[in-house]
Amino acid sequence: MTFRLINENDDAVMAEIIRRKLKKNKLDIPGTAYYDAGLDKLSEMYGGPDCNYYVVCDDDGRVVGGIGYAKLPFMKDTAELQKLYLDESVQGGGFAYRMVSFIEDKMREAGYKASYLETHDNLQAAIHIYEKSGYRDIEKPKEIVHSAMTRFMKKVITE
Repeated sequence: MTFRLINENDDAVMAEIIRRKLKKNKLDIPGTAYYDAGLDKLSEMYGGPDCNYYVVCDDDGRVVGGIGYAKLPFMKDTAELQKLYLDESVQGGGFAYRMVSFIEDKMREAGYKASYLETHDNLQAAIHIYEKSGYRDIEKPKEIVHSAMTRFMKKVITE
């Protein structure tokens, strides 16, 4: 498994993976990433000191997932872990844990001290990964964008 920054050639693959996973979990509804305006152009949305998105490639170089972060303006020194999605062909191999660890390292390198995320009760496998990775539930922030999300989590990532 290797990580690299997303580029425009990855946009369609990642949009398809994300939409397929959301639909499978009955989250192809307004208020989720399924309807994000920039989902088909992630490479344009990310890229800079405050936000980046990385694709995950298998040993053959095929894009099998992605994960990103962006500055969270309403929480001091906090980045939001965004759009962690994996193709079904590589689930269960520990990739998601490695992805979370990787993105937390990138957040630290960018100067963030905490990581925040939004998820949904339908995504029990993801919630399990986040909890095992040290994330804890917090109250729903009033500033959230994805109104359909039901779980809000945070983790201090400073060493």
